[in-house]
Order: sequence, then C-alpha cells, then structure tokens
Amino acid sequence: MTETTAHGFPLFPLQLVVLPTELVPLHIFEERYRTMIEDCLASDSEFGIVWMADEGLREYGCACRVERVTERFDDGRLNLLARGTRPVRILERERDLAYPAGFVAFPEDLREHSQEALLALARGVYAKLVQTATERELSEAELAPLSAYAMAATVDFGLESKQTLLELRSEQARLELVTRLFRAALKRLDFVDRAQARARSNGKVRFG
Repeated sequence: MTETTAHGFPLFPLQLVVLPTELVPLHIFEERYRTMIEDCLASDSEFGIVWMADEGLREYGCACRVERVTERFDDGRLNLLARGTRPVRILERERDLAYPAGFVAFPEDLREHSQEALLALARGVYAKLVQTATERELSEAELAPLSAYAMAATVDFGLESKQTLLELRSEQARLELVTRLFRAALKRLDFVDRAQARARSNGKVRFG
C-alpha cells in the first residue's frame, strides 16, 4: 500500500462524514471557507471534509470536489453540491493559509484477489434493501458498477459506521461491513413494518 502526499490541502471540519462517490449539499457562509471554495473552484482542485467528532477532528476524511454551485448570494454566501472522491489522511495541520489546511496523504487500498462472490452478495442485499425501503427494483445494469462506497453512500448508517468504512483500506473488508449493515437495516425496516401493522390492528406493539 502506498500513499501520495500533498501540502496545503484545504480542510473543512464538519459534523459530517462523506464517502467517495457521495454527493453532499453544502451551504458556505464563513468568510474563510468562502475563500477556500473560491480557491478550489479557480484551480479545479479538491478539499477535504473531515468529521469534527466530540473528541476532536478525526485523522481520516474524504477529499471532495465541487460538482456545481447551485446558488450565489449577494453577501458572498453560496450553496453547492460536492462529491466525495477519495479518502484523505491528515498527517499534520498547517496554519499559514487563510483557511484550515494540512499536510495530507491519499492512502491506497491493499492489493487483493477478486471479490466477485462477496461483491455479488453485497449488491444483492443492497438491492433488497432499496426495494424494501423505496419499492424500487434496481436492474443488473444499475448494480454492476457499484462498489462498497457507492452503495453505502446512499444509505444513512450513522457517522461512526461511515467513518469506519472510510478508514478501511480493504475493499473486501468494506464489502463485508456493508453487507452486515444492509442486513441490519433490513431487520429494522421489517420490525418497523410489523410494529406499525400491529399498532394499526390493536393499538399495541408485541414482540415475537
């Protein structure tokens, strides 16, 4: 596993975890972050969204690129859509820019054998979850390009689970984790459906 590095990489600490491929809306209002985004737009470069957890800034975040600016305001604020591109690891904070930045690394995944069986399993459980939650049936063509990140980016697992996925350097490990998370989500949906049906029928929720 190798890592490329970069100095002066813009960092955006938020109470948010973003995964590669995930599309997130952002409202930029602080002057330093407006400057950061304008610099990124001018150079077509990335910035990193890093989770500011209760215990402090996490070591791993996700590099993002502005996909499009959706609205600009007269006072300089702007709304935009950013898409996660790749994991980023903060090696050292840098304080000499007008906005938060760091010396960072872009870690690569371990080299692994083909995970076709595991990938097919994860996609199958994901398709079932999507159908259960939305009544939408995904086609084989829609499922075929999906990685663990791409599937997980569309499901709200909570910040800790997303952060764990972001820090794993093995696609096999990510596929195993998302499969467990998808199955847990299916169980919760099934419980909610059954509980609501029982509540409608007799006003009580019963177990078993």
